[in-house]
Amino acid sequence: MDLTSAAFWAALGSIILANIVLSGDNAVVIALAARSLPAQQQRKAIFWGSGAAIVMRIVLTLIAVEMLRWPYLKIVGGLLLLYIGVSLLVEDENGDGTESRAGGLLSAIRTILVADLVMSLDNVLAVAAAAKGDTPLLVIGLAISIPLIIFGSTLLLKVMERLPIIITLGAALLGFLAGEMIFTDPAVSARFGELSPDVVNGAGAVGAVLVVAGGLWLQRRARADDIT
Repeated sequence: MDLTSAAFWAALGSIILANIVLSGDNAVVIALAARSLPAQQQRKAIFWGSGAAIVMRIVLTLIAVEMLRWPYLKIVGGLLLLYIGVSLLVEDENGDGTESRAGGLLSAIRTILVADLVMSLDNVLAVAAAAKGDTPLLVIGLAISIPLIIFGSTLLLKVMERLPIIITLGAALLGFLAGEMIFTDPAVSARFGELSPDVVNGAGAVGAVLVVAGGLWLQRRARADDIT
């Protein structure tokens, strides 16, 4: 690895650029998971969640090519992402301060890690391709990307405070990604053949609707329970 070569810096720039482009949805879920925490804990959740997610992504990148061939993996991941999307959309209607702050912080970090793991199954392939098998280069590139993801998540948090509709749109994005994942699983392709982009996009739209509808229904039910 020659740090002075143009090829090294070109590859490093490709990794950073690919990670920025592909991490938009990850920044959304980080901001969603941290939004209900106190301001000081929001910063901790974003920092530790982003850092741990990057480490996990490095490991995942090394084995992603083989993992993506496993049937039903993306189906399970898509279903899990649907659940996370609904959970993040549901506000804490019974928040009374009794939950321990440490528990809330750990819960947010855990949500960030699980969601990032699920959403990174496809994304890491582009990063791995940019690294061209150079593991140290991959680690450096992803490490440099950490502050960029943290900045994006922090910015989204501020936007969510001003425009709550962003929360719903973020949850819908997770549902859309879940629908796409499920319908691009190798098991689905083996059973029905390679699906057209229109079908896959339609599945994503259905996933987005399911997450938003499910989340809003659970919100209304929680409010009704509080009234009674």
